[in-house]
Amino acid sequence: MQIRKAVITAAAPDQSTIPLQRLVDRDGHDKTALQLIVEETLAAGIEEICVVISPGHEESYRKAAGERIGSLCFAVQDRPRGYADAIATAKDFADGDPILHLVGDHLYLSQTDRPCARQLVDVASELGCSVSAVQPTRESRLPYFGVVAGTHVPRSENLYEVSRVVEKPTPTLAEQELVTAGLRSGHYLGFFGMHVLTREATDAIDEVVAEATRDGSPATLSDALAKLPSRSRYLAYQTQGMRYNIGIKYGLLVAQLAIGLSGKDRDQILTELVELMALRPGGVGRPTDAGVSDGQAVAPDQRS
Repeated sequence: MQIRKAVITAAAPDQSTIPLQRLVDRDGHDKTALQLIVEETLAAGIEEICVVISPGHEESYRKAAGERIGSLCFAVQDRPRGYADAIATAKDFADGDPILHLVGDHLYLSQTDRPCARQLVDVASELGCSVSAVQPTRESRLPYFGVVAGTHVPRSENLYEVSRVVEKPTPTLAEQELVTAGLRSGHYLGFFGMHVLTREATDAIDEVVAEATRDGSPATLSDALAKLPSRSRYLAYQTQGMRYNIGIKYGLLVAQLAIGLSGKDRDQILTELVELMALRPGGVGRPTDAGVSDGQAVAPDQRS
């Protein structure tokens, strides 16, 4: 199975400006989150990318894409009808082909020489089915992620045959119904923010969107993926890497630190962190090379 198309969703009302935020990459270059997500996507061998946005944001996304704009096209979700509907907005772009899907509020760091999206695409291409990237996720983070349960695929350490999908389960529900053998206690297979979706998955998305339209409820991707185990093979792959949700409190800060500590400026960042941690409560501490002396407040970075 060849995967040459990708859909990035960024149309949710609370998500639309997140990919426009700026960070410094591993090589010390200033980039937008959108550029980093697109680079992750292109590194997986993707040739065409559709970004799903809300009305009125195309121009800002074009600017945020920078030199990567030539790889993108845009689809507009005219009203916020849910996550699954956002993916369905790119139906004409997908045209029945398998797609790599990434969310617009996550950044990724691989723990191998292959980017996370490349790992996922390689697995899905080989096995010819829908595959969701997952990461062991502690129960305190369950309100942010869909969760799957399943069994190990024989002779494969990081693959699971999915039996159940639940959107943002409570810890009680997760403990009762979503435990996956082999994970640490209190940890579950949470979505990683990227999926390879075959025609069976996009058909399920269309069904969920139609159902939601009839009853007025939001259409979630988890609801669509929950239909797959009874219809076709559906796997979860434990990606060798980390996801960073930049849409939550301090998420952008944590992602920037993770990226910086994995790059060429690691020593400089560690030095700055040590100096920052040495400050006493209230911002009073010893002088630093940046000229901050006792009693001076340190202004936060105001970049947007």
